[in-house]
Amino acid sequence: MKFYLPPQISRLAIAFAVFITLFLVARHFLVPETFGQYGHYRGASLDDNAMPVIHFSGQQACLDCHQDIEDLKLQGPHKGIHCETCHGPGQAHVVSGEAKDIFKPSGREFCGNCHSSNAAKKKETIHQVNMSTKNPGKNCTECHNPHQPWKVKK
Repeated sequence: MKFYLPPQISRLAIAFAVFITLFLVARHFLVPETFGQYGHYRGASLDDNAMPVIHFSGQQACLDCHQDIEDLKLQGPHKGIHCETCHGPGQAHVVSGEAKDIFKPSGREFCGNCHSSNAAKKKETIHQVNMSTKNPGKNCTECHNPHQPWKVKK
């Protein structure tokens, strides 16, 4: 007795075989060699995560040179915010001492990250401003010193 497969089944079997072959080839090239070394993880990820250089210097490094600014900041609403929250990683600046090596926040969008009106924020915690109507076209730092934001420049 001869076994006969309908042509649809033969074509489907060929399609499955091609798909499985392509899948295995792609998997061979896309899955890292150390995948599965520690369970369902990539073993080399531990080394990769240990490689990045630390760029943050910490609050004390800022205070070593800028205690006067910290004293101003401690009088106001930004007292609980560390310098690198706004100025970004400061290690390059600490090493070089150059002003060009630290981020100087500017622009309405930067201040708006925290201070734009948002119903989800507590108004008593963060002073909120409608950025579209409050002095449009001006940067916040034209009127406010971020280290003493309660004092408006004249």
